[in-house]
Amino acid sequence: MMVTDELLTIKEASEWATKYTRKTVTSSNISYLIQYGRIKKIGNNGTTQVSKQDMMNYYESYNEQREVSWKDQLGSDLNWALSFDQYKEAETTKHVHRLHPYKGKFIPQLVEYFLDNHIDDFKTETYFQKGDIVLDPFSGSGTTMVQACELEMNAISIDVSAFNALIGNCKVIKYDLIDVQNVVNRISKALKIFLANSHTLEFETKLLQELSKFNNKYFPVPDYKYRLRQGEINEVKYGAEKEQEFLPVYNKLVQEYNINLRQNKAGNFLDKWYSQHIREEIEFVFDEIKKIKNTDTTKIISVILSRTIRSCRATTHADLATLVEPVTTAYYCAKHGKMCKPLFSILKWWETYSKDTIKRLAQFDKLRTKTFQTCLTGDSRTIDIIAELKKKNPAFAELVEKQKIKGIFSSPPYVGLIDYHEQHAYAYDLFGFERKDDLEIGPLFKGQTKEAKQSYIQGISDVLNNCKKNLVDNYDIFLVANDKYNMYPTIAENAGMKIVNQFKRPVLNRTEKDKGAYSEIIFHFKSE
Repeated sequence: MMVTDELLTIKEASEWATKYTRKTVTSSNISYLIQYGRIKKIGNNGTTQVSKQDMMNYYESYNEQREVSWKDQLGSDLNWALSFDQYKEAETTKHVHRLHPYKGKFIPQLVEYFLDNHIDDFKTETYFQKGDIVLDPFSGSGTTMVQACELEMNAISIDVSAFNALIGNCKVIKYDLIDVQNVVNRISKALKIFLANSHTLEFETKLLQELSKFNNKYFPVPDYKYRLRQGEINEVKYGAEKEQEFLPVYNKLVQEYNINLRQNKAGNFLDKWYSQHIREEIEFVFDEIKKIKNTDTTKIISVILSRTIRSCRATTHADLATLVEPVTTAYYCAKHGKMCKPLFSILKWWETYSKDTIKRLAQFDKLRTKTFQTCLTGDSRTIDIIAELKKKNPAFAELVEKQKIKGIFSSPPYVGLIDYHEQHAYAYDLFGFERKDDLEIGPLFKGQTKEAKQSYIQGISDVLNNCKKNLVDNYDIFLVANDKYNMYPTIAENAGMKIVNQFKRPVLNRTEKDKGAYSEIIFHFKSE
């Protein structure tokens, strides 16, 4: 049936798309599609319209066809319900889950699915109840622990990385939010006074003004991105030309405001990836943190600083997760389709993340339950869970000894994929945590050789054998993995367990640049 190409306002497009997709599509979502060239803008500001046919083409290609295409590529056993595609990003990164970036974490809805008491066509029985104790021996950013708290379950997490343990524990600590806010206010005020004698903020303001004029002229929104998507512009060539054209303007401002683009040393991560101005601000705030008397407040303020400095590295927006080489000049940004700049002060992100963190902690306070949650720092292959727990929380240790752990929900590291210490190298440099890179299982530097895979199998097997000492007899273990090397059947055998079920799910929102069809399996282990 032929569809007439009628024009819709943004509000009308939002209402149409909500009906068409059977999911909430806001006016902001439609504006995003226009801004990033997914659909063409018709009309001028104030009377913006879009083509209904454009909308239909976009949603047909993006949603309906994607499920069919992915099942063709990955198999008809792909459980699309476990894609959780009905959730917006704000829901998959709700409350404390976005206190700090972390590469390779799973979404909270996946944890909820297996921990809560619902059943469906795929999950035909419940595995955990309120009051149970859940273990995550590969804590990462602490997602399992947070969701257990929401569901009125106790949780123990373990991570070999001291910084990961800090992130996880900071998500579940019960704070004096008034004290946290007062400390944030004090440090923000002190930082502004510190910057008063600097030309950094003046420089950034002037630079932004020049970039705005330049971008409005050469990268108009949304026309430029639409032309890119239509193949009318060679992005690499055009971007490089405009970088060179803007360079004299940039260099003149750097000289005028006496900006130090690099530090005079490059010994560690903080030396290499930050301008001199930002490094001085980082050290200033860190010195202010040392004055805090409340230990819990110190921890969460440290996480705010860590999140801030991660966003202030001298790199392009497209390379934040990978890091190629330090960038010290304005550059063409493929992510935003315009000229962007590195950062020269932490003030903006410090204030933004401070406000965001306090808001997220307050949101979680309304959902948390009176249960135990603790993340231990240690090697899950050898750690004595009870002994370490007694040092941190004797009452929780007593409960574990009496009740035992009902099961595990965890996402072990993938073999040869992520360097879990290096992704937070700046935090190790600043806070002085001892790095334990040599204790990582399946680290990036070992690659995916036959020897690396054998070492990985042994490592995960050792973790399960160590942890099951504290599990109930009829335990349930769920491990999330992309097992393309078919290692998990051997791991189960080595641990004296059997795989009783597998749940294959599509992974839709990956942070990597490769957005191709990708799945992972949730393996359900039980005792033999």
